This record gives sequence, structure tokens and C-alpha cells, in this order.
Amino acid sequence: MKINSTSELVQDLKKGKYQHVFITTHHKPDGDAMGSTLGLYHIMSKLGIKTSVITPTDYSESLAWLPGDDTVTNFEESPEQAKNLLNESDIIFCLDFNVLTRINELGDLIKTANKPIVLVDHHQNPDEFYTYAYWNNESSSTCELIFEWARDNFGLENIDKNAVTCLYTGLMTDTGNFQYINTRSNTHIVAAQMMDIGVDHVSIHERIYHVFSVNRSRLFGYCLYKKLEILEDCKTALIYLDRYELEEFKVVTGDTEGLVNFGLGIKGIVLSVLIIDRTEKVKMSFRSKGDFRVNEFAGKFFNGGGHFNAAGGASDEPLEVVVAKFKKEIQSYKEELNAIKA
Repeated sequence: MKINSTSELVQDLKKGKYQHVFITTHHKPDGDAMGSTLGLYHIMSKLGIKTSVITPTDYSESLAWLPGDDTVTNFEESPEQAKNLLNESDIIFCLDFNVLTRINELGDLIKTANKPIVLVDHHQNPDEFYTYAYWNNESSSTCELIFEWARDNFGLENIDKNAVTCLYTGLMTDTGNFQYINTRSNTHIVAAQMMDIGVDHVSIHERIYHVFSVNRSRLFGYCLYKKLEILEDCKTALIYLDRYELEEFKVVTGDTEGLVNFGLGIKGIVLSVLIIDRTEKVKMSFRSKGDFRVNEFAGKFFNGGGHFNAAGGASDEPLEVVVAKFKKEIQSYKEELNAIKA
């Protein structure tokens, strides 16, 4: 399903109606979030439009090399600067999230800003907080959508190497190096067009995946050796970490990124789950194979959502309660999980 209600917006941008664009993305942004925001930043700048990128929180150091990173304002660190940029802007782009609660306090400010809001996203069931939308839940990533939208409306000449370096990063990370079910023929067409513009795909891969710190390497080893639990009757791999384990391995933003995917690499596993006590909340990540809808499972039991095979959730309950609840609820899906070949 696709929504494209941006024709008037495109004409207004070309006419110079909007002079200052405010771009934001979700809490603890990943590769697709930062790739799409900074990719759009370079495209808008190429069009001669003043552009500000504001994140609700910090993000992984593995993304700090992206072109334009030095222009990003972290709302948690500089709330007044972010508020001033919001007040100065005349239109807001919301990328890679579908509800304003995903951007914390910044969402409340945007809700009352009385400015046009543009949604560009690929998550299911977006709230209707937007004025204009370019949305497709069948797209691989928000980066793919940004590239398509800019290419079709402003031409490839306004998408430079800096832009595609950012956009390819999100395309690559959100498809798991083009191996997830959301990778379609159009994804490869877009990737090829980005490479024609000048993407160095080898360098991007190395900057994202070959930058493990010693602490992160030890954390992954510990989780796989000591913390990995296999629920054989449900074809499920489970890892859970408490706040003291996070302190022991000096975990920083981005250190647990990708950990949940290791479970799916085990023969016979259909569902992989990572549960982490983040102190303020217990956060959950779900990954699945086949037609097991983890977004529906996360939404039903853990206030979450996301994609068909990749979703997240959260709980205010203690870690041990959340783990017990997961183990209890997943039993209801035993037959469904066992019917999926892995």
C-alpha cells in the first residue's frame, strides 16, 4: 500500500515557498533513520533550502562518519537550540517513524508547532499527524523512499555523492545487506542508481560493520556463550540482559545493534528475541523468518510494532516479569512457529 500526497508540496518547494526545512527522526536513530535524514539534508541543501536535522536522542558512533553528521542537533543535549530551529523553520519532515510518541518530548513540540508536517516512512499503520505523506509499507527503507521521491520530483542532478552515501547506508542496514524479505527488485534498482552517482559500497560496509569496540565484541561473545537460551518447542532463541550486565560491558548507544539477528543464524530457529533492561524501560527486539508476524505479536503483548519480520516493544514491568510473560505468551504460537521451515 502506498500514500503519495506530496504533489502540492513539491510544487511549493520548487517555487521557494519553504525557506527553512526542519528534519527529524525517531528515538535512538539507526542507519535508516540517520541515512534518510542526512540524505534529505543534502538534497534540500542542493536545492538551496536551509535545512536543520534534529534527533530526539544520541545515536551510535558507527554512524558518526556520515556526511553532514557535524550539522546534527541532539535535542536531549541542546533542547533550546532545537526549539529555536523548530520555531525558525516553516515546514517539518518526519522520517522513519509513524507516531509522534517515537520522538519523545520533541513530538509534543511538533504537535503544537502549527507548521505543515511531511511524513516519509515505511512502517505500518501511521497515525494521521501529517499534512503531506510519502509512505509505502512495502518499501525496504525510508532511505529508498527518500531517493525515489527526490529522483522523481527533483531529478538525479540534485542527488549528489554525499546524499547517496547516507541513503545507501540506510538501504543496506534496513535490508540486512539485501537479505531480508523487504528487499525487492526496486531496492536493487535504487541501489544501482545510487552506485552510478558515486556510492562506495565497500567503504560503507566497512564503516558500519567493521568497527566493533573491544567492549562490544566481548558483550556479543558473552551473550552468545552465557546468555543465549533456546526454546526448542517454539523454535525460538532468547537473550536477555539486566542493567548490571550493561554496566559491566560499558554498553553505549549502538552496542547492542544487530545482536538479536544472531539467533536467526542458528539452524532450526524461526524467532529471535532480545530483551534488555534499559532502567527507564525494558526494551525488546524481535526478528522472525517466514510468515510469523512479529509486529503483531509485539503490538499485542508489549506495546510495540514495526515490520512483518522485525519489530520492537517496551514494558514498564521488571525484566524478570517481562521475560516470564514472553515465555508464557509465545507458547500460544507454538504450532504456528513449528509449521515454519527454518
